[in-house]
Amino acid sequence: MWSATLLPLLLALLLVAAPARAGVLDKAELERRFPAPLMVGERDADLPVWPIFKQNATATELVAYVFESADLAPVPGFAGVPPNLLVAIDPKGGFLDVAVLSQHEPVFLDGLGEGPLIQFVKQYKGLSLKQNISIETNSKRERHPDAAHAYIDGVSKATASVRIINQSVLAAALKVSRKKLGFAQGRDPDQIARIKPDLFETMDLLRMQSEGLVHHLRLRNRDVERLFVGSDGAGLDQEGLAHPDDLFIDLYVACVSVPSVGRNLLTERGWRKLKGRLEEGDHAILVMSTGRYSVTGDDFVRGSLSERLLLKQDQLPIDMRDLDLDLAVAREQLPGYTVTAFRVIAQAGLDPAGVFHFSLPITRNKGIVYPERITRSFDIEYRLPERFYVAPEGNDKSWRAIWRGRAVDLLVLVGGLAVLAFALVKQKRLTANGARFAWFRRGFLVFTIVFIGYYAQGQLSIVNITGVLQALLAHRSLEFMLFDPMTVVLWAFVLISLLAWGRGTFCGWLCPFGAMQEFVGKAARKFGIPQYRLRGATDARLKRLKYVLLALILCSTLFGNVWTDRLVELEPFKTSITLGFDRSWSFVTYAVALLAASAFVYKFFCRYLCPFGAGLALLGRFRLLAWIARRSECGKPCQTCRHSCDYQAIRPAGDIDYAECFQCMDCVVIYESDEKCAPRIMEVKRSRTIPIMPMAGGQS
Repeated sequence: MWSATLLPLLLALLLVAAPARAGVLDKAELERRFPAPLMVGERDADLPVWPIFKQNATATELVAYVFESADLAPVPGFAGVPPNLLVAIDPKGGFLDVAVLSQHEPVFLDGLGEGPLIQFVKQYKGLSLKQNISIETNSKRERHPDAAHAYIDGVSKATASVRIINQSVLAAALKVSRKKLGFAQGRDPDQIARIKPDLFETMDLLRMQSEGLVHHLRLRNRDVERLFVGSDGAGLDQEGLAHPDDLFIDLYVACVSVPSVGRNLLTERGWRKLKGRLEEGDHAILVMSTGRYSVTGDDFVRGSLSERLLLKQDQLPIDMRDLDLDLAVAREQLPGYTVTAFRVIAQAGLDPAGVFHFSLPITRNKGIVYPERITRSFDIEYRLPERFYVAPEGNDKSWRAIWRGRAVDLLVLVGGLAVLAFALVKQKRLTANGARFAWFRRGFLVFTIVFIGYYAQGQLSIVNITGVLQALLAHRSLEFMLFDPMTVVLWAFVLISLLAWGRGTFCGWLCPFGAMQEFVGKAARKFGIPQYRLRGATDARLKRLKYVLLALILCSTLFGNVWTDRLVELEPFKTSITLGFDRSWSFVTYAVALLAASAFVYKFFCRYLCPFGAGLALLGRFRLLAWIARRSECGKPCQTCRHSCDYQAIRPAGDIDYAECFQCMDCVVIYESDEKCAPRIMEVKRSRTIPIMPMAGGQS
C-alpha cells in the first residue's frame, strides 16, 4: 500500500522546490576568458549581456557581446535542465565563440562524453546569424556553405540533443542581436521567404494597387477627428475643425525592393541607386505622401528611424531607417508627392510572405506646462502576392521540421503500435493457437529491439520522467520533448495502454532492453542453464526494491542535477540501447551483468530493479480493465497458471497482480488451451464420457 501513495507524495514535495539557477559567469571569470588587450565592460542593466571592448588607438572599439544561453533561451534538454553555453557574437552578428558551460544531456554524461559536444559547438565560430545554419546529419555532405547557408555536423546517437543545443544558441543570439544590433527577436532566418529577384511584370500604378503591391490611404480632416471622438484629444485640431473636408494626408506605401514594384514606380536611375544601397536580404519601403500631415515631419533627421510610420510583423516592431536617397518616381505618376525610402535590414527578419502591419500614429497635445499626449493610429495591412516570393524551404532546427523529416519512421512506428493494439484487443483469437502466438511475440520483440530500440532510439526511460519533473520545477516549457518524435508517440501509446491494460504493455512488448532480457532467458533455458525461481516471500520483498530506487531518483531532483544524473545510471538503457554498448568498461560490465542475471532469474532487472517499471506500475493502478480472464477453479484448486508464470505475478488464490504482470500472455494461452488448462481438460473429458443406460427388465 505504501507504494500506491509514494508518487503523489514525491510530486507534492517537488512542487514546493525552488527553481534552478541560470547564469553563472561574473566579470572576473569573463576577464579570465577574454584577457588583455580585450576589456570586459559592465553587464547591461536591461539584458544579461556583457560588452567586450578593444582599444584602437585613441578610440575604444566594441568587438563583441558575450552572454549565457540559459539566461536568454533556457530550452530544457532531455534531463529537463537547459544546457548553458557561453556565446560571443560580434557587432555584425558573427559568432566569435561558443563554449559549453554546463549541460545535463544523458547521452553526453558518461555516455559519449562531453568531447563530441565540445567539438560540435566549436563549429559555430566563423558563422553568422545572417546565414541559415542547419545541422548536417548525412555521413556524406552533399550541400556546401555559401553566403546565405551554413551546415554543421551533427553528433551520431545524439541528434535530438544537438538540435536542442542549436536552438539554444540561435534563440539566445537572436534575442541579443535584436536588442543590440537591430535583428529580429527569435525569428528563424530559415523560415523567411525570399523575394524573386528575376521576376518582373510591367504595371501601372492602378494595377499595382489592384494587385496589392501598392497600398493607398487617403484621409480627410474629418476622418482624423472621428478617430479622437470620446477622448481628451477631441476638438484640439482647430484647422481640421474649420476645414473638415480638406486633405489630411494622401499616402502610398509599397515594398519597393520587389522588382515589379521598384522598376515600375522608380526611374531606371532611381532603381539602380536603390539597389546599390541594399544588401542581400534587405527590403526597402517606399512612402509617397502629400497633405498637411507629413510622414517625416519638420524635425525629421535624414538617415534616422521612422517615427510617424511604424512597422510590425508577428507582434514584433521592425525598424525602418531612412536611406537618405533622392528618388524620382517614374513618369511623374504622383506629381507633388514627397518620396521617402526606408530600409529594413535583412537581420530584422521581415518576412515577405507575412503581413506587413503599418501604423500611422497621430499625436495631439493637451495642456501647456505639462502637456498630455493623446495618440491614435490608422492601421494599414500590406501583403505581397505569392508569385513575387519564394516560400521558405524549412529547416532542421524546429521540432515541426524534425517531425516532417521522420515521417516515414513515424509511419512504421504507428503501424507497429496499431498491430500490437489490435493483437491485444483480439487476444482470444491471437492466443487460440499457442505456437502461432509464440511466433508473433518473438517477431514483435525483434521489431522492438531492432527498430524501436537501435534504429529509432525510442527506449523510454526514467530520464523522461525526471526531465519533465525538473522542467516543471523550474517553470520551463515541455517543448523539448517534441524534439524526439518517436518518444512522444511511444509515450502517447503507453499512457493509453496504462489505462487499458496496465504496466505490462510497455514492459512486456515495447521495452527494447526488456526484450533483450527475455531472449537471453529463453536461450538460457534452451541450452539447459539452471533457472532459479525465488520463494514467494523473497520475490515479493525484492520487487519492492525498484520502488525504493524510484523514490531515490525522484527525490534527487530536489537536491541538484548531479545526483539525478548519477542515479539514473541505475538503468542500463543508455549503455545498451542508446549507445549500443559503446561506453566505458564499467557501464558495459554493469549492463552485461544484468543481461547475464536474466539467464538465471527470469528478467531480473525488470522485476526487481527497474525504477521506470516501478513508475509505470504506480500509474498502472489506474487501469480500467481486468483483462486476464479467470475461472472459479483458478487457484482453487488449479495452480497451473501460477506455476507457469515466470514473473510470479499470479497469487496462490488465482488472482493477477497487474503491477507485476508483463503481459506475456502465457497464462492466457493456457486458459484458451484444451491441452494445458486443467479445468478445460476436465470439461473435455466429461463431455466425451458416454453414460451406459440400464436395459429393460433390469438386465444389463
